[in-house]
Parts: sequence; C-alpha cells; structure tokens
Amino acid sequence: MLHPQTRAVHAGRPASPASGRPLSTPVHQSSAFAFDSADALARAMAGPEGEFVYSRRGNPTVAALEAAVAGLEGGAAALATGSGMGAISAVLLSLLRPGDHVVAQRCLYGGTHAVLRDLQERFGVEVDRISGDDPAELAGVLLPETRLLLLETIANPTAQVPDLPGLMTVAGEAGVVSVVDNSLASPVLCRPIEFGADIVVHSATKYLAGHSDVIGGVVVFADRELHGEVWQRAVELGSTAAPIAAWLTLRGIQTLPLRMRQHCENAGLLAGRLSGHPEVTAVRWPLLPHHPSHETARRVLSGGGGMLSFDLAGGREAGRRFVESVRVAQLALSLGGVETLVAHPASTSHRELDAAELRAAGIGEGTVRIAVGIEHPQDLWSDIENALKLS
Repeated sequence: MLHPQTRAVHAGRPASPASGRPLSTPVHQSSAFAFDSADALARAMAGPEGEFVYSRRGNPTVAALEAAVAGLEGGAAALATGSGMGAISAVLLSLLRPGDHVVAQRCLYGGTHAVLRDLQERFGVEVDRISGDDPAELAGVLLPETRLLLLETIANPTAQVPDLPGLMTVAGEAGVVSVVDNSLASPVLCRPIEFGADIVVHSATKYLAGHSDVIGGVVVFADRELHGEVWQRAVELGSTAAPIAAWLTLRGIQTLPLRMRQHCENAGLLAGRLSGHPEVTAVRWPLLPHHPSHETARRVLSGGGGMLSFDLAGGREAGRRFVESVRVAQLALSLGGVETLVAHPASTSHRELDAAELRAAGIGEGTVRIAVGIEHPQDLWSDIENALKLS
C-alpha cells in the first residue's frame, strides 16, 4: 500500500495502459454521451456502475475525483457534489424520513445546524445533541427511531475532536448510520472509516481543493449499498458535481499532504503565541495541552489542523475590530485555502444560532476564527499582533 502522500500525487490519473497517456486527468466537459444502440443506453441507465450517459448522473472527470477521494479515505465508493452543503444535504435528505431521530454533535457548522432545524420543523425529524466526548452520553439518547449520528472530525470553530472510536462503536452496535464531516482534517490527518464511520463528508472547497477557486463536495461510503441509495437521491436532487470543479479539486489534492503540513505547523505556532497574549482569554486548537480534546486529538488525528479560534476580552466589538484590522490575513468566509482568512463566527458562519445555541456550541460573542494559510508564520504573527493592538 502506497503512502497517502504518494497516493495524493497520483490520485485520479488515468489508468489506461496505452502509451502517451496524460499526466493530468482530462476534463470531460460534455453534458451527454452517445451510444450506438437503445439497449446499450438503457443498460447504462441502470445505476451508478453503468456507463456514462448524462453528466448529472456521472462523468469521467467527476468519477476520477470520486475514486481518488474514496481511495484516500479508505472507502468503497464516493459521490461528488456541487458543494459541501450539497454533500450534507444529499446524505440527510436521502437517509432520513419523517419520524426518524438524529443524534448530532452540539458544535457543528452553522449550515448543518440550519438543515437539521429545517428537517425538524418541516418533516418532524427529531434531533438530540451531544458533546461528542462520551460514548455513554450517546448510548443514553439512542432511541428505536435513531437513524443517524452526525459528527465533525474537528468542529468548526471550537476545534473540538469527538471520540470517534468510542462513538463509532456505540453507533455500530445500535445499527445507527454514522456520518462524519472530515472537511477540516482531510484524509491526511484522519480517516474516519478506519474508526468505523459509515459515511465521510467533505466540503471539497476547503482543504481538498485548497486554492479558494472551487465550490464542491464529496461523500465517501464504507460500503456500496449505502452509496447506491444516496446516489439515486443525489441525482434526483441535481446536487452532483461539475467536471471543471472536479478537475480543479483533483489538481489540489496532489499537493494536499504538503499544504496540510504547513497549515498545521503555522497554526500550532500562532496558537502557542496567542495563548500568552493579554487581550486573549481562550485559544482553541486541538493539540494545545489545555484544549479539552487534547488527549482525544492525539489518538484520532495525525496533526492539529489549520483552523484555530480564540476569544477576545473585549467581546463582540473587539472581535469585529480585529477581523477588520488584519492586512496579510483576509476577512472572508470559508477556509482551507493557501491564504489566511479570519472571520467572526457569531455574525457570519454561525449567525443561524441564537445566543443560547451559541453558548451551547462553545462560541462566544468575541470569538474569532483563523483559517491559517501557508504564508511565512512570522508575517502572520506580526499581522495578528498588530490587529490585537487595534482591537
């Protein structure tokens, strides 16, 4: 078995034995594919394993991305979607029915919270939230109607790392489908299927593509039967990926291990320095010794990731002033690109949450999130230090 760093470089490359094969996966920018007979076309329409018919149902470039990410995650099959929310929505809308019960980690991406709330209000799907730290807590809320467990490898923006091995064991024994959003860790730092996850979700917009030029998502499945079930719904929803987005993501994956190494190194340095700053009351990065998930992170992750958050003593206004004062870092949504981005979660990514929900998720009024890029760390620290003086 090749090392993940080697597999990332060669991910998606055509396997044709012919000489002169391309080093870069071709972009098959075609909406449809022609056949010589009606019977052949009918057979191709049978399911996800058939020949390519119409690019909403499957495309050679998109299929190369799906195979690449499935291989990196150790899954049996994958489905590429038009966005990370397309990936989450395809899974939830495919697997949940009225009356089903979901157990979700308290601190999840705000968009995921919004989808769960919508399912509760419109379709009667019940949702219980847990910390993610204690398998016994999960066991205590399971019901006969529990269909799905939803977690994030590294929670956004608290950097909490759930006890994946323990939680996956409880979910598996109860027959509950476990879904893990691995966007912030990437398969370089964690492969949840190795801990027993049934489904792994990625916003490919983040670290997989890595250059702030793609909107995309990927869902990886531990078995093909579950893949077929979600694939059918995703095709009906029209949430599948476009060829050019798949090609850009494949190109990004080739440097994923190198980028993740620098993201983690830079984030660790900044987290350490912020921890000692007088204007900062708390810093969250999973490999800091005082982080609540420190021991779990050491078991589950091979690095601390490129995202950190911290609380400013001055509250909401100090947070807003900070994100408006940086110059090297940019005030922008998203994360996972080569450049450093800052955000104020309470007014942006988690604006769907009310004050009580923000507190329950561990997000303060003065919380600032930094998606640390790959710039020189001293330039980043000088920029942050100056913004702290102005906040």
